Amino acid sequence: MSEIDFSKLAADIKDWARDLGFQETAITDIDLEEYQSLLKSWIENDYHGAMDYMARNQDKRCNPGQLVPGTIRVVCVRMDYSLEKENSFSPLSKRNTAYISRYARGRDYHKLIRKRLQQLAHKIQITVGEFGYRAFVDSAPVLERALAEKAGLGWIGKNTMLLNKEAGSWFFLGELFTDLPLPVDNAVTHHCGSCRACLDICPTKAFVGPNILDAKRCISYLTIELRDAIPEEFRKAMGNRVFGCDDCQLVCPWNKFTNETAEDDFKPRHDFDDVALTILFMWSEEEFLTNTSGSAIRRIGYECWQRNLAIGLGNAESSDEVMNALQSGINNSSEMVREHVRWALDQHQKAQ
Repeated sequence: MSEIDFSKLAADIKDWARDLGFQETAITDIDLEEYQSLLKSWIENDYHGAMDYMARNQDKRCNPGQLVPGTIRVVCVRMDYSLEKENSFSPLSKRNTAYISRYARGRDYHKLIRKRLQQLAHKIQITVGEFGYRAFVDSAPVLERALAEKAGLGWIGKNTMLLNKEAGSWFFLGELFTDLPLPVDNAVTHHCGSCRACLDICPTKAFVGPNILDAKRCISYLTIELRDAIPEEFRKAMGNRVFGCDDCQLVCPWNKFTNETAEDDFKPRHDFDDVALTILFMWSEEEFLTNTSGSAIRRIGYECWQRNLAIGLGNAESSDEVMNALQSGINNSSEMVREHVRWALDQHQKAQ
C-alpha cells in the first residue's frame, strides 16, 4: 500500500466510474458530526413518522466507521435517471392518468447501481490488490446525502434533495465505503439563496421550514412508506399521485439543467409515464406482482397500491369507466382498500 500513488488512484477511480455510467464521482472522509444534531432533532420531533428504521442505529448513520469497521473514506457517485429535460406539471393535470414518480417508472435502480459499484471495486482491486470495501445504494443506515454533500457532489437544498449546479436533482446516489487513504474532495457552496419555490409548491405543506421535512405530511411518504390508511386531510391534495411526488423537484430552478439518462433500465415500463388509473386499479394481485417485478413499486405491496389508486380515482374526472372501477372495489378483501374506495365514491357523489 505504501507504494501506491493515491492521488492517481483517486483520478483513475473517477475515470473508471465514468466509464461505468456514473456521471460524477467524489471522495470524502467519514466525519459527519455536523449532521448528527440535525438527525437527532428530526427524530425527536417525530418527523420520521412510521419509518422506525430512521430512529435506529443513529450512531452508525453518523459514524460510517461503526457501520463498516476500518472505513476511512467514502467514494460517492451519482447517476442521472430522468428521461425528459422538461419539468412540466402538465401530467398532474391529467386527472384520470396515474402519476408515478420519475425514479420509479423503470427498473429498480438499487441492483443496477450496486452492480456497477461492485465492478468499480473490482477495478480498484486489480490495481491495488485486496482492500476493504462495501457498496451501498439507499440501503443500511447511511446518510447518503450528507456524504455526497461533504464530497462535493452538490448541496442539500431546502427541499432536502441533493442539488447539483450542472444536473439539478434527478439522479441516484451510491457509496463505496473503503479503507483506502484516498485524497478527499471539497464541498461546494449552497446556491438556493432566497428561493422558496419548493417550500411553497408542496401540496400537503410538508416542509416545516427550509431543509426540514415532516415526512408524515409528504406524499412520497404517504404513498410509499405508510402502511395504514392515508389521513383524509391529505387525500384531495394527492390528486393523481399514486407513487411518490416530484413537485418540489419539478419547480426547482436548478432542474433546468436536467440531463437525460442513457440507461435503458430507467425507461418507463408498462406505460408508467402515461397510464390510466382504471387500468392499474383493475390489475389482479398476480398482475401486480408480474408487472412490478424488478420495480421499486413492488415494495409497497398490492394492498397499498390499490389504496393509493383508489384515492387517485376519487380525484379523477367522473366517468362510467372510473365509477365501474371503483364499484369493483366495494367488496375488496382489504378493509383498508374498501374504506378508500368508499371515500372515492363519496367524492364523486359530492361532485354531482
